[in-house]
Amino acid sequence: METLEGVTRMRLVGGNLALDFINTRTGPPVGSPDDDVLTGYPELLAWSVYGGALSEPEAEALRRLSHDDPAGSQAAFARSLRIRDDLDGVFRAVAADRSPDASVLARLRDDEADALGHARLDQGRTFEWTWRDDRTLARPLRPVVHAAVQLLTTGALDRIKGCGGCRFLFHDESKNRSRRWCSMDDCGTSEKMRRYVAARRTRATS
Repeated sequence: METLEGVTRMRLVGGNLALDFINTRTGPPVGSPDDDVLTGYPELLAWSVYGGALSEPEAEALRRLSHDDPAGSQAAFARSLRIRDDLDGVFRAVAADRSPDASVLARLRDDEADALGHARLDQGRTFEWTWRDDRTLARPLRPVVHAAVQLLTTGALDRIKGCGGCRFLFHDESKNRSRRWCSMDDCGTSEKMRRYVAARRTRATS
């Protein structure tokens, strides 16, 4: 997936902005990723609009800014990959009931402090942090980092799980906490088909 159109074909199944950001890499449940939709700063902007981290006008302003500052946009993109690696390590450890690396948590703390340093506290139905006035190239990363910290500090950690069929992570919102797949339309269906074929083969040989 190397086009901007490929970004919008990604499934948003994480139930949280940070988990969906981690899920921009695909692959098997165990082992290395085999594909990545984030291949450059334009793809980061496209995903941010698709995932809800940016509005289209905000993304367009950042496209213009990145055109004028290619070195800055490359630095922001490199930072996005580092943050994604950090979030991947933290949430994959939580899903496996392990303690995340302390140095990674320290970087996440610093990233959250930086995000809030660029935020504004706005009042709607409740007060919330927004980044409406942030015109920096790192703007797409602010809500992702904040969503991650919010999930870690206020969410039910036992609801953070890894899909049984791929490397996607998700927040299990089912009533009995029994969700096993990122999506029943994809990995869940594939697993059902695999079991069906295996059962037919067993009956045929018995």
